[in-house]
Amino acid sequence: MKLSLSHWITRWREPWRNVFWSAFYAFRRENGEDKRWQVGPIGPDDTVFDIGGFEGNWAAAAFAKWNCHVHVFEPHPVFAARLAARFKDVGKITVHGFALGSADGHLDLSDEGDASSAVSASARAVQGQLVDVGRFMADFDADVALAKINIEGGEYDLLPAIHGQGLASRFARIQVQFHLYQPGDIALRDEIRAGLSQTHDCDWAYPFVWENWSRRP
Repeated sequence: MKLSLSHWITRWREPWRNVFWSAFYAFRRENGEDKRWQVGPIGPDDTVFDIGGFEGNWAAAAFAKWNCHVHVFEPHPVFAARLAARFKDVGKITVHGFALGSADGHLDLSDEGDASSAVSASARAVQGQLVDVGRFMADFDADVALAKINIEGGEYDLLPAIHGQGLASRFARIQVQFHLYQPGDIALRDEIRAGLSQTHDCDWAYPFVWENWSRRP
């Protein structure tokens, strides 16, 4: 990736973003995308969560690799409808047209393609549904072999809720992309990681790119 002049100016003006850039280069250099799929045994009876489904490419790849049950969560109504159409004939892939978070409610989502977010500003917006993760998991009868979380800042709401409601032990592995929108996100990530470390071990981490956590026995 060749950085434009505007990128270099941004890095000079906002040096707190360098933690991301250092991790980004390391992730590419160390074949991080391949590492993301090396998560231990997952089989056809297991369940994985794709939290932040967008177009469904990760869900499709997970199903192809493991033949497992995949639950896709996508609050953007247009993306959710496309996911439902894409997977309508795949019985082991279930699409949920909502996001998981700390409480029931609604999200005003920016309409920015794969960067659609409830926290970043945008002139265009759509509304999505938010469902309390505790309420959802109370009605969900399986543990989760892997939760992949890429929700454009929503992780700062969801992960504390998972920890605070005592749900972390139901997730064998958590793979999350934290997002760095402002300097305070660095401390928020540290706080969430401290909570996760009570039940899980960090297998590897590229800060604000991807990191993987495994539940301790």
